[in-house]
Amino acid sequence: MEQNTNRLNYANEPTLTLERPNTGYGFVTGREITVPERVAPSYAPDVAFKSRFLLAELLGLFFVAFSTLYIFGLPSVLTKPGQMKLMVQRAVKRSVDLVGSLVGLTLCLPFFIIVPILIKLDSRGPVFYTQLRIGVNRRRADRRYHQRNGCENRRGEDRRKEDLMGKPFRVIKFRTMVQDAEKKSGPVWASKGDPRITKLGRFLRKTRIDEIPQFLNVFMGDMALVGPRPERPNFVRDLSTQVEGYTRRLQVKPGITGLAQVEAGYDSDLESVRQKVGYDINYISNMSLWSDIKIMAKTVIVVFTGKGAC
Repeated sequence: MEQNTNRLNYANEPTLTLERPNTGYGFVTGREITVPERVAPSYAPDVAFKSRFLLAELLGLFFVAFSTLYIFGLPSVLTKPGQMKLMVQRAVKRSVDLVGSLVGLTLCLPFFIIVPILIKLDSRGPVFYTQLRIGVNRRRADRRYHQRNGCENRRGEDRRKEDLMGKPFRVIKFRTMVQDAEKKSGPVWASKGDPRITKLGRFLRKTRIDEIPQFLNVFMGDMALVGPRPERPNFVRDLSTQVEGYTRRLQVKPGITGLAQVEAGYDSDLESVRQKVGYDINYISNMSLWSDIKIMAKTVIVVFTGKGAC
């Protein structure tokens, strides 16, 4: 009988004893056998195995926590198509506004020293001029205009006692008109050759230097670097009934500069307002970081050429 040449010789190998059951029909007995120690299974986990196990457990816990937060904690408005993209755009725009306003205030610091002196030498009155303007309207679906049946009018309890169609704030500018310019005439548009504008004021308005303090409005969050110009409450109230789509301008924050400002200049009559509203709606419909950059670049040209100034 031939010997099997493939058999392993374990005569000199260290051994261990295992208990191997010998089973058969009707009985079970134990039998001791010896096997080489090197072929005995090792169940001690190594460092790599422990690391993979721990990572898998952490990923599982993160998935459960994130899923729970998404299901129970995420506002339903964020699940609407395009809402998340809109939030990201707003966050990016606000970040650019914050950085831009700080850079603008730093670069324009000499103007805050020189211009006040020139204003005081040119005419009597304060250096800065503040005026109530209307900003972005964050109310959803114009709920003030559509009172639901069976719901009481809570306008008296609301933070805004009067519906101004947007958030009111005070815009800051260098004064360019004589003191109490609208005391007799009331709120009216400035026009070319307006006698209320001072000699220095004409230069400030032509170069847009009078708008520099509005970097403070941008920093405080009432305005943006780029957007529709903010208007006074009485003009907003009147123009919203005379110009189609006027209230769409209030969907975004007003800006120091904007597409309408660089293309059409200051308001002078109802027709010029209609033209500028068209520019504002076009900007809102195609708003992006790249469009803001192009508008700011055009603003530099307007400042040096004095285009559209009164």
